[in-house]
Amino acid sequence: MASKGWFNLESAAGTIPETQFFEGDSAFKALGLTRMQRLYGFGGCLALGFVLSILGAAMLFLGQLGSFAILYALGTVISLIGTGFLIGFAKQLKLMFKPVRVAATLIFLVSIVLVFIGAFVINSDLLCIILVIVEYLAYTWYTLSYIPYARSAVLKVFGM
Repeated sequence: MASKGWFNLESAAGTIPETQFFEGDSAFKALGLTRMQRLYGFGGCLALGFVLSILGAAMLFLGQLGSFAILYALGTVISLIGTGFLIGFAKQLKLMFKPVRVAATLIFLVSIVLVFIGAFVINSDLLCIILVIVEYLAYTWYTLSYIPYARSAVLKVFGM
């Protein structure tokens, strides 16, 4: 059988160990999604979320603060949903609120809400930009919590 290229996970299924990202998730078993379909779901959500966030940023620079808030928040949420395709949505929610990452999760989620407040209530471009930076920092810190020793390495780099 001819190879499908370097990203051929279906034929490599026997050689790739089942990791925490593909362990028993009843939601996906019920839907009958294969590992490859879950990866496509993840990639699709990640790409769509990125495009919506970029379009939102363009709206900010065009002075359309309301469109920015909606597109940017929607892009962020869709990207976050994409990771649910890897580990399952229920497991993702449990992991998000573990003690090691609960602060980063809450700052991330609250900053999404605050972007809406900054855009629709306060009507401040500068505040929205600051909140987006806070959101990215919180999401980065949240993501680093999944990589062993990553947070301590980042703190060392910044001399903390």
